[in-house]
Amino acid sequence: MLSMPSFRRLAGRILAGVTLSGVLSAIYVQGSHAWVLGFVMLVPWLRTLDTRASLPGALMSAWLMSVAFTAAAFWWFGLAIGDYTQVGGPNGLAVLLLMAPFFQPQFLAFSLVRHLAGQRHGPVVRALAGAAAWVGAEWALPKVLGDTLGYGLYPSAVMRQFADIGGSAGLTVLLLLANEGVALAWARRAEDWRQVAKPLALAALAPFAIAAYGLFALSLHPTPSGESLRVGMVQSNLVDYEQRRHESGAHAVVREVLDTHFAMTYDAVERQRADAVLWSETVYPTTFGNPKSEAGAEFDAAIQTIVNAAKVPFVFGTYDRDARGEYNAAAFVLPETGLLGFYRKTRLFPLTEYVPHWLDGPALRRWLPWTGSWLAGDGARVFPLRLKDGREVPVMTAICLDDVDTTLSIEGARLGARAILTLSNDSWFTRYPLGARIHHTAAAFRSIETGLPQFRVTSNGTSAVIDATGAVVAGSRMGERTLVVGQLPVPQPPRTLMVMWGDWLGPVGIGFLVLLTLLAASPRWLTRQADSETAIPTPLHTPTRASVLPDTARLLAGLLRGFARLSLLGMGAAMLLDDTLRGNTLAQMRLFAGLFLFPEVVAGCVLLAYSARLSVGGGLLVLRRGQQRLDIALKDIAARASRRQCPSAR
Repeated sequence: MLSMPSFRRLAGRILAGVTLSGVLSAIYVQGSHAWVLGFVMLVPWLRTLDTRASLPGALMSAWLMSVAFTAAAFWWFGLAIGDYTQVGGPNGLAVLLLMAPFFQPQFLAFSLVRHLAGQRHGPVVRALAGAAAWVGAEWALPKVLGDTLGYGLYPSAVMRQFADIGGSAGLTVLLLLANEGVALAWARRAEDWRQVAKPLALAALAPFAIAAYGLFALSLHPTPSGESLRVGMVQSNLVDYEQRRHESGAHAVVREVLDTHFAMTYDAVERQRADAVLWSETVYPTTFGNPKSEAGAEFDAAIQTIVNAAKVPFVFGTYDRDARGEYNAAAFVLPETGLLGFYRKTRLFPLTEYVPHWLDGPALRRWLPWTGSWLAGDGARVFPLRLKDGREVPVMTAICLDDVDTTLSIEGARLGARAILTLSNDSWFTRYPLGARIHHTAAAFRSIETGLPQFRVTSNGTSAVIDATGAVVAGSRMGERTLVVGQLPVPQPPRTLMVMWGDWLGPVGIGFLVLLTLLAASPRWLTRQADSETAIPTPLHTPTRASVLPDTARLLAGLLRGFARLSLLGMGAAMLLDDTLRGNTLAQMRLFAGLFLFPEVVAGCVLLAYSARLSVGGGLLVLRRGQQRLDIALKDIAARASRRQCPSAR
């Protein structure tokens, strides 16, 4: 047990390590040349994890680090949420910090797995297991903003190209391994120089590998040529809709918004020869094509008139509705043809845009009056963007948080999209440009992962034309009214590894941990089974039955039971995250039967197949199975048990 002075010294080292890593994280997220800190910023914290070899200590350190990282990188989010919900920025920040372990759960998963792996394995397996737990947690428990450490490498054009292989998660893994190598070298600094050089050399492999691939990928990137798409994006900088509506009325606000966009659109089409026009998310705050009033029908007609006059397709944020409810949507409107269709936003912001059905109710609405009631869309959709010259360019659309979802852009690429159109309303970032920049970074990674060019429009910044390498060809600043017009080639893109395999690294990380767990558990199980064959409980009621398994059968039964129990956890998580699954009893029964009952039954059959009758008599433990019989002397069992209890006697 630690004395009070020792405890204070330990707590001081932990707080110092967490604080230093938090400061480095705050600098890292600022961008620019600070991306180099990504390879060392967690080293002080990692050293705290090794300060005391106890699981509670590791989890406490992880909790503190989640708070420090949230404060360093997402302080603006707490303030923005506080302003939006009208509880005050400081209160919003306090709640965010209180919820930090839930907001950044990867720290707890990383520390837990790293600690357990470190007890049985060396530093290499420990580092790999920790990194697998980190990206596995981020994949299984998607965060609100989809953030990960790999985003911090975006300022380097060379370093970010690795994302087309492993996504932003792949960069995160390599950053974690580099930090582990530096931390291990620091821990061995008093030892022989070779013991320090080895982990440093391994740590250096991460940035060199990323850079080498980045240079190779950039050298293969084709020079812009061939078929291209020129898009005009209207950043109107019209914010505070609610205040404007209160002061002037809804009709006057919609009129002002449309007139502003009409004027800026004229410049994009007539003077800058745009092939298509893109307006931001919810810029038309009613249901286009399905008017709720005569005024709504007049506004619809005005938009169609402008589209016909421009003779180019328009894509803009609006609402859509059906018998189930309303959706945050993007309308595709063509000249003369009219409405082509809607893309419905897939990833909604929790407790602001929607509330899960199982949580919703009058009490919650009274407590959270700002919460919306939008429904989620059905995933990616690809529309043909029909241009004035007769060409059709298939495009996919992402709205706001959709662009933090890797799988959504991959799905669009698989459906044949040749460009991404992103619409966002970033007005709540007006006072916090760091949030807008992080959001832009997340969107840019979707282009790198899929190889698709991107045209991204926001209400007040930052709008950008992003090529397949993540580079900004044309863009805007935060808080300005401007027209962004940019042109990019839209050939049939090469299928990146991410498009072919999907967001693969998270599932692979979880699979690695499952395999590691099974391998670790197998020797323990063998030992327990051997002990059960030799150690005779007192009193023992005989005859009874036991299972005597060969190694192959033991491994098979273990794998089946391990799979069944992990499936229970997976089904629980799926029901929390999937509203459709919660309401589909038949699907729940099928999953339970197929993923839990079936492997458990098969494992039980294996145990039954190798069951034996056990009895004690005449100083012998007797095992019988059919015509087979095995006699074991009780004195031999007692002697073996004695040796196990007194290892010094060996």
